Amino acid sequence: MDEPVQSPAYTMNNGMKLPLSTTTLTEDFEAGTKSSYAAANATLASGSWYFDDALIGSLANDRKNGTKSTRIQNTGSISMNFNVGGAATISIKHAVYGTDGNSTWQLQISTDSSTYTAIGDVITSSSTTLQTVSYTLKTAADVRFKIKKLSGGSNRINIDDVTITPFDEGTDNDNLLLGNPTNALHVVDSTTNYFMDKTYYAMSYHRDHATPNWVSWHVYTGDLDTTDRTNTFRQDSSLPTGWYRAGSTSYEGSGFDRGHNCPSADRTLTYTANSSTFLMSNMIPQAPYLNQQTWGNMEDYIRAQVNTGKEAYIIMGSYGSGGTGNNGYATTIKSGKIAVPAQVYKVVILLANGNHDLSRIDTATRIIAVDAPNNISVSSNWKTYRTSVNAIEANVGYDLMKNVSVLIKDYLKAKVDYQ
Repeated sequence: MDEPVQSPAYTMNNGMKLPLSTTTLTEDFEAGTKSSYAAANATLASGSWYFDDALIGSLANDRKNGTKSTRIQNTGSISMNFNVGGAATISIKHAVYGTDGNSTWQLQISTDSSTYTAIGDVITSSSTTLQTVSYTLKTAADVRFKIKKLSGGSNRINIDDVTITPFDEGTDNDNLLLGNPTNALHVVDSTTNYFMDKTYYAMSYHRDHATPNWVSWHVYTGDLDTTDRTNTFRQDSSLPTGWYRAGSTSYEGSGFDRGHNCPSADRTLTYTANSSTFLMSNMIPQAPYLNQQTWGNMEDYIRAQVNTGKEAYIIMGSYGSGGTGNNGYATTIKSGKIAVPAQVYKVVILLANGNHDLSRIDTATRIIAVDAPNNISVSSNWKTYRTSVNAIEANVGYDLMKNVSVLIKDYLKAKVDYQ
């Protein structure tokens, strides 16, 4: 059996790693040749792929867009022998071969070039015409993909037109401009670091805590208007099937507030924008005084800065176990289903309104880092808890400014704001 080979994922430019391409990658299997099911590598237009119990078919019964597509039988697979430098989305066309019966398959992802985890649900191929399934990833990590047939025995499936769009984290006003702190992935198996793009903010979610690890968003005057607070607290139906979903009443009687990460008042342009912040996946159990006073005061301050000509990039998160609410100390609520954090933090980068935001972050940029205890005796003065990003990162193990250039980032992370 041929062993998978490594194709370079990068070119080298003056000693720096650079992705081979920032353009969309589409593999249509038209350029390759592989006529048997025996495991082997095949050189395609996009690079080298490894075929296991799979071939490239061009028969009349092969469902294809063009003259060729991949055909997989039993529990075979096709996988990339190369990485792509980040991915925003991936789409795949699939169908049954000829008149074969149904089969199931799954897309898998690897960030270490060897270990794969599943993305999304198991897909059933049952149609004799090509169908398209799409996945949202939004990861800057170096990744490669495998398409693995799971069931159906000798029934065969056709796979065609695998399309991967690049992930650009540098777009002005992007909620992830500063980066994805934990390389969170929108992958069902990523239960403790599950990425979700909620349009008005982005997050890494922890299934077992039923709370976010972190939430990241951008706010400028274009986000602020006169829409009233919607109070539409509700479960997040987009969480994977089988995961516990906190509901609007899940915090009742706990002594803790349903504490927003991305605040309602940062999204007052439209009803939809404001309502998005009331998804329970955006909440953590917060001591009432921390939620209503400490964070409320800091949020008012940041919005006041925005209203004087600033824009803000904000990351909020929590860590540790156990806080003190109106009913005393607790590590969980809702019979252990929702974790109560010990600490809650925010990191804010303030810039004058403008364009090319990432390149405008320099050593003079104002950065505010606050780390407050989740208890009822917390001070209402958020400035009491100012600290450095370095100190927060030492506790959470994240890179909260991943996309900022290293020399500038290292300087800013050591700063403590005293304005």
